[in-house]
Amino acid sequence: MDSSPPEVADPATVSDEAPGSPARALPAGLAATLVFVSSGAVLVLETASLRLVGPYVGVTLQVTSSVIGVALAAIAYGAWIGGWLADRRDPRRLLAPALVLAGICTALTLPIVRYAGEVLRGGAAVGILLLTALAIFLPAALLASITPLVVKLQLGDLRQTGQVVGRLSSIGTLGAITATLGTGFVLVAALPSTAIIISLAVLLGVTGLVLAGYLRRQSRDALPKPSRLTAAAAVLGLAGASLSAVAPTPCDVETAYHCASVEADPDNSTGRLLVLNSAWHSYVDLADPGHLEFEYTKWIGAVADVMAPARAPLDAVHLGGGGFTMPRYLTATRPGTRNEVYEIDGELVELGRRELDVRTGPELRARVGDARMLIGERATRSADLVVGDAFGHLVVPWHLATREMAAEVRRVVRPGGIYAQNVIDQPPLRFIRAEVATVAAEFPHVALVAPPAALAGSQGANFVILASDQPLPVEEVRERLITSADDPVTVLSGPALDEFVDDAMVLTDEYAPVDQLLATA
Repeated sequence: MDSSPPEVADPATVSDEAPGSPARALPAGLAATLVFVSSGAVLVLETASLRLVGPYVGVTLQVTSSVIGVALAAIAYGAWIGGWLADRRDPRRLLAPALVLAGICTALTLPIVRYAGEVLRGGAAVGILLLTALAIFLPAALLASITPLVVKLQLGDLRQTGQVVGRLSSIGTLGAITATLGTGFVLVAALPSTAIIISLAVLLGVTGLVLAGYLRRQSRDALPKPSRLTAAAAVLGLAGASLSAVAPTPCDVETAYHCASVEADPDNSTGRLLVLNSAWHSYVDLADPGHLEFEYTKWIGAVADVMAPARAPLDAVHLGGGGFTMPRYLTATRPGTRNEVYEIDGELVELGRRELDVRTGPELRARVGDARMLIGERATRSADLVVGDAFGHLVVPWHLATREMAAEVRRVVRPGGIYAQNVIDQPPLRFIRAEVATVAAEFPHVALVAPPAALAGSQGANFVILASDQPLPVEEVRERLITSADDPVTVLSGPALDEFVDDAMVLTDEYAPVDQLLATA
């Protein structure tokens, strides 16, 4: 009697007819291409979606975090579901439909976001998360399911599992990196978001259809032919693309940084309002450059009016251009003033030239670039007035709000010169308190201009911080504002300002949680 155990086949050499056997594997190049394209498409969609939702909910740290978080959630769930399906269905039957459906959902993103955006407009956390989910989740999840389907097909030899999974994972990561850099550096600068999304949808749809034809030929008609459901999906995709053409868009011009539009003032035939990402940014009177519409511009104008003898020219630096309201005002009220404007968005400068009567020349020099970098190139003690009015939506960019930035401004300002910084905050006013403390850490003389109700913490508003190395003309500014400002305004300085600031933190390059300080309690 033979007592030896029965022979057991080595699992590493087993081959069966289940999906994923060597006979059914995709060519290595095709497998790599599918993983590369699907992974890259997720990142194109993620980057473009930030531009799509920005006009409705802003471009803040919370919005960026929501886009990234929703995309990662879609990748996680898509990969999970794709792997589950790969173990229960022949992946060859699922790959092409997944790509086509991803293309359809991508095309539908445009009308969905633009119609839903009008309803969810604002900065509420729930609205931000919902709008980003509508923009990203479904197409990204479908795309994320591609990789586990492909991996399943390629796992024909268990001895090479690690090699197959590692190679395809690496290729997917390379696709994501390529798409991120390509979208950020090339596509966004070359194409509007609508063109990027539609092109991506077409690419995915065509790839899916070509793949379906290839797999059907390779399988000798073993795969099912297109059904009525497939035809209906194709029609839905075309309908989505058609809706994109008629969906409302808040942009006249989509720049690399903003969704921009210029609106006429119905009460003033020469008045123009510059809107950036759904926020009122600047007001310009084409016939009267000395006209200041927004209250905070009147406050800065009052400071400029009293800081030097009437009509004496100044050397002024503007951190942020927008509609170029203040440079035009200084040129009109102080002929010969040399304005240097630092604006990160070159297309916004061109929009100003076309529609807002911005005329660059000896008295107005516009430099395109980051204000933090450009002011570092400015000569020491070369400016009489520095105006800080740079915003990302309604938020001062964090690197322009730190003590190190204030030190750069102090270096550039001449003795007796003034730094006027515009800030927007909401109750409980944590950011404006911190920003006043930050500026005061570098300038010995600081004042704050704001509406009384805002200082009391009952409403949000613009605040203008004034700073100098010498005593500020506080009384002169107060008197000027009595005649120039339409609404009540308070100028805080001395002990009253110290009491308002209390023990607020000083923001630094190391620690500047601007977006968190701006969050309402």
